Amino acid sequence: MKNSGLLIVLSGFAGSGKGTIMKKLTAAYPDRYALSVSATTRSIRPGEEEGRDYFFKTKEEFETMIRRKELLEYATYVGNYYGTPKKYVEEQLSTGKHVLLEIEIQGAIQIKAKFPDTLLLFVTPPSAKTLLNRMHGRGTESEDEIRARMKRAIEEAQGSDVYDYLIINDDLDQCVEQTNRIIENERCRMKYCLEDIYIIEEDLKRYLKGEEI
Repeated sequence: MKNSGLLIVLSGFAGSGKGTIMKKLTAAYPDRYALSVSATTRSIRPGEEEGRDYFFKTKEEFETMIRRKELLEYATYVGNYYGTPKKYVEEQLSTGKHVLLEIEIQGAIQIKAKFPDTLLLFVTPPSAKTLLNRMHGRGTESEDEIRARMKRAIEEAQGSDVYDYLIINDDLDQCVEQTNRIIENERCRMKYCLEDIYIIEEDLKRYLKGEEI
């Protein structure tokens, strides 16, 4: 089997827990997953760190990255740029790790167009009420900002049919394990395993010729 990793996009409503799912996956399986760090022009939030949560850029810096083609994808969301730096992703995939990207629908569509084998996962809480409760519970956005995110969530719901799997984040630990199982099952698709079949085929041919295998 060719030991290249999969490119995996997690999208979903603000407050759905997609970022937490990704961090728990990388913590539980550090040799299996790598977390892609996005660049953004939004303001840093309490507890966030440069280079760990995001690469925080000015609008001018971000637009320079666009011109230099240093991003796999980029999009705007509620007035800010978000994008995926290219170099880190390519390095991690080459080591055999699955690379997790947390990006919006616009970016996910760009990634899928460039890399058709990308696995797209859409994360949602079990209900709209749960989503609103989580957003208010974060205490990081004003009511106007929350309403803007909910309007955006309606647009995201309408575009979610491009995704491969729906992840319902009700119980976090169960959700993390479900996500891991989906990814591991995807890795077993025949198109990723043809090299294994080829090796067995060649060994059988040698056996029929009287050679040791």
